[in-house]
Parts: sequence; structure tokens; C-alpha cells
Amino acid sequence: MNTPASVAALPVIRLKSDRAPGHPWVWSAQIYKPTSKLPPGSVVEVQDAKDRFVGRAFWNGHARIALRMLDTHPETTIDAEWIAARIARAVQLRRDWLQLDGATDAWRVVHSEGDGLSGLIVDRYANILVIEYFAAGMWKFREAIHAALLDHFPGARLYWFAESHVQKQESFDVRSPDAPEAVEVHEHGLRFHAAPGSGHKTGFFADQRDNRRRFAELAKGRRVLDLCCNAGGFAVHAMAAGAQAAVGVDLDAGILEIARANAAANAVAVSFEQADIFDWVRAAVARGERYDAVVLDPAKLTRDRSKVMDALKKYFAMNRMVLDIIPPGGLLLTCSCTGLVGEGEFLEMLRRVALNAGREIQVLETRGAGADHPFRTDVPEGRYLKAVYCQVL
Repeated sequence: MNTPASVAALPVIRLKSDRAPGHPWVWSAQIYKPTSKLPPGSVVEVQDAKDRFVGRAFWNGHARIALRMLDTHPETTIDAEWIAARIARAVQLRRDWLQLDGATDAWRVVHSEGDGLSGLIVDRYANILVIEYFAAGMWKFREAIHAALLDHFPGARLYWFAESHVQKQESFDVRSPDAPEAVEVHEHGLRFHAAPGSGHKTGFFADQRDNRRRFAELAKGRRVLDLCCNAGGFAVHAMAAGAQAAVGVDLDAGILEIARANAAANAVAVSFEQADIFDWVRAAVARGERYDAVVLDPAKLTRDRSKVMDALKKYFAMNRMVLDIIPPGGLLLTCSCTGLVGEGEFLEMLRRVALNAGREIQVLETRGAGADHPFRTDVPEGRYLKAVYCQVL
């Protein structure tokens, strides 16, 4: 660790409040702007309005999030050793406590604020580690991050990226290496293709791992409809667990090729169809088709707080439509990965759907992402995934 003198030499950013922020993200309106220009991603000391120590953070005067709080201990230095310790803690949680290696070789290694590493996501797919950067500060520590990861996953291939809108907001440039070839991963005894760099998140939706198995348990003997099916995980799990039949629908032709390969790899029969889900369901209802186990898992609908009501209207439209294809006593798993939509808001949307349809929606259980996606109590956005299991009467 560095000496206290070097710690004291950090630039200071002062809050307008004499209270510590209740969230690790501090917006520009909450701070006094520094008199000297600091490069995006600089490590700074944060003090309150009474000049009392609050913590250490990444600073970015160009970003919506001006400060990303990292540590609240005065003796701590944010350096390569600190990064390595946080990554070691994250890996230990997954391997020693959750024992994920026994269930899968596709799991989240680092979950940003949930692991005390704001602006960093790392996913493991067999021998590939996919690293997604959300903050200029984390990008500055990339060499330390990559070295620490290779300590825990010797011989792994690293693939890193940042989405273009993030690079623009955070003022940093990422040159990603060539995307690796699709790799086979395993989940609860089944085989799937993960395709890092394909444009579908970091390659595979590991956050739904436990929900796929739970849905499959409930869907035994039923006709399954997997809407916004992506790589077909829910449909494949359901058929492997004894569903009567399964159809998957998605608009993306490329991801459906991966879905078909996943079904073939597990020797299950699933019909995958390319279509807009609204058009497909309306046509199926007109044909008199009914499915007694339906999963609706659309992509994130907004990143903008001002668009949350628009997102809820879209969720309403999708869920209302789906009720027309589910017979009484049918199962509905409806999901939202829009972090800005809270669980209460999502359940209220379902209440209005039931009222509009004249149906009763009986909530059986609500779940979220797997335990390898921990969230902090002061970061509700970290609990982004809502998975609501319902019986429709």
C-alpha cells in the first residue's frame, strides 16, 4: 500500500451536503466542481461540506455520474493491490461459498457495485473471461484487472469491450481484441453455446440460470411458449425436463441459429420462429392456439429515468397480449431486466393487466438474478432482474 502522505495528495472533491451520499453514484449537482481540471477516471478523495472524509472515488466531470464511490476507509489506497483484493473476494464468493463450479462453467465473476467494483462486469464462459467496462476509472486499471483475473483463471482468454454510448458518456476509448469463437458452456447438466462479442450482452444470459431450471420444473407436461427467446434457454431446459412441446419466438435471426444449435446439442425438439412477438401471438390466437406455460423475457426497455413510464406501458402491452394465449390454470413467467423499473412497479403493472383482461393473476413467487449477481442494499438498480412466476386463472 502507498504511504499516508501519498493518500493525502489525492485531489479533493467536496459534496454540497454535510451527509455522506446514500448511493455510490454521486451526480454532478451534488458536488462543488473542482477548480482545476481532472482527467476522467481520476482517483479522488471525497469530503463533505464540513471538510470531513467521506471516501475515495473515481471522478469524471464529463459523465452523468460525477463520482463513483469505491471505499470509505481513510487508510485505503485505490491501486492495483486494492483491485486484486476486490476481485479475489468476488471469486471466493462464487467458488467457495456459492460453489458455482459444481453447477456451471458460465457465471458472473464480478458484478460491478455488487462486488464493490463500480463500472466493471466480468463473466466467465468456460475458458473465456468477458470484461465489460462502464467507467473511465476502471478502464485506467485494466492492466491490474486483467492480471488479477488471470491469477484466478490461469490460461483463460480475455475479451474486453465497452458499449459505444458508455465510451461517449465516460470519455474513454476501448479497442477490443478480436471476438473469440463461440464456446460450449454447461448449466445444470445441459449444453449451450456462448458467443462473446456477438452483440448479445456478454455472450450468454447467465443471470437467468436458476430461473430456467425453476421454469422447467413447473412446465413439465405442458406446452411451452418462449417469447423473446434469445438463445432458447428456457425452451431447451423445459423440454429436457419433460415439457410436452416448445416453441421459441424472437425477432433476431442470428440468435435463433444459436438457439437451434442449443436444442440440437441437448437432443431436444424445439420449434424456433423469427417474428415480432405481437404479430406472432395475435396470429396464434387467431388460429386458436393455446400454451399453458409461457415465458416472456424481453430485452431492457430503457436506461433513461424519464422513460420509465413508457417502459411500463410496453410491459403492459406485452403482458396483456400474452394472457390471450394462456388458458385458465396456465403458467406465466414474466420478466423485466430494466433496472429502473422496481419490483413494486412491475407487480402494479401486472395488477392492471389482470384488471384489463378480466383475469386473475396469482403470483406464485418472485425471483431475481442468480446469487452470482449480488446487489448492495444502497443500490436498488443492482437488483435489475425481476422474474415473476404466475398462475393465470
